Amino acid sequence: MNPLTLIPDTALAAAATELVRDTTDELIYHHSRRVHLFGALQGRARGLAYDPELLYVGAMFHDLGLGAKHHSSGRRFEVDGADEAAAFLRSHGIGEDAVRRVWTAIALHTTPGVPEFMEPEVALVTAGVEYDVLGIGYGDHAAVTPGERAAIVAAHPRPDFKNRILAAFAEGVGPKPETTFGNVKADVLRHFVPGFEPGDFVETIRTSAWPA
Repeated sequence: MNPLTLIPDTALAAAATELVRDTTDELIYHHSRRVHLFGALQGRARGLAYDPELLYVGAMFHDLGLGAKHHSSGRRFEVDGADEAAAFLRSHGIGEDAVRRVWTAIALHTTPGVPEFMEPEVALVTAGVEYDVLGIGYGDHAAVTPGERAAIVAAHPRPDFKNRILAAFAEGVGPKPETTFGNVKADVLRHFVPGFEPGDFVETIRTSAWPA
């Protein structure tokens, strides 16, 4: 099959595409489209009944929180992106259960080991991110064939993607390093921000206000 047909041909999807194209660069746009397509293909392979529009919005908005408008929010970029998606969906009259699923999909997309046990849209946004960024499942040709992968990358190329996405992560979370405590983005700042000291969970417990 042509994997590009998995992109929903609906007014909601078109509006999401337009918003993301207007507010991000080519790196995030193409990455987000690949996340949707790789997630959708894995949903097909797993036999998951997901809502294509909700998966698309979750994928397209999942990195929106990296943008400059959120650099001073003081919140995790995942939460900022999730809130953007929720506001977008509500503005289009989408119900609260759907909003919750998309919000959760975005908020948890950097929290491995949890989304896979949740609703299909939540699981598949993370699956798409893990495939495109980490290469998890790259060799599983039953889910994504080499031909499907080639078609997706031809439509949404990834030149020097590994270095460019890491730079985007560092730029997006660098202004609020405290939000990386206990999550994977602390590793990014450890590599890219001189002098960055990640939070230490053990020391946080030991130095808490409790006497013992």
